[in-house]
Amino acid sequence: MHKNIPNVLSVLRILLSFLFLMVKPFTAAFYFIYLFCGLSDVLDGLIARRFKLQSELGAALDSVGDFAMIMIVMFRVCPYMDLKFHVYLWILIILVLRFLALVTGYIRFRVFAFLHTYANKITGLLLFCFPVILPFTGIDVASHLLCMAATISACEELTIQLKSKALDRNVISIFKM
Repeated sequence: MHKNIPNVLSVLRILLSFLFLMVKPFTAAFYFIYLFCGLSDVLDGLIARRFKLQSELGAALDSVGDFAMIMIVMFRVCPYMDLKFHVYLWILIILVLRFLALVTGYIRFRVFAFLHTYANKITGLLLFCFPVILPFTGIDVASHLLCMAATISACEELTIQLKSKALDRNVISIFKM
């Protein structure tokens, strides 16, 4: 059973992400789920690396968990925020870049794969911290900072998918291919 702990944490994150559809954003229940999902994202990777339990399935589950949480939280939270039109457009461009990276990876390597680059990890951290950053910076600064990081990481992921000779989900940067 201990060999499956990272995968169990990722599956729990996927399942708990769907609870966001049932709770009102920015409530205690929302933050509890948000915190648990964020902690499970950190712990699954740490446990897998620490105890040498990394696997292709684990990497895929982690990516699906990240994707599910991000998309569902965005779907639930965006209507409660006063985002300007250009930020919604920017988010759409980021989603298109991510989609192109997935399709490119599938065409080249016959598998849909999100990459675990440092830029993606930084973007994930900023996204996770977004509700904490928001009161200090305001919506404009926080959304622009997050969109800049997400654009950089999406462009890097697409470039890696286009240029790499083999799929490596754990590539850390375009400079370390």
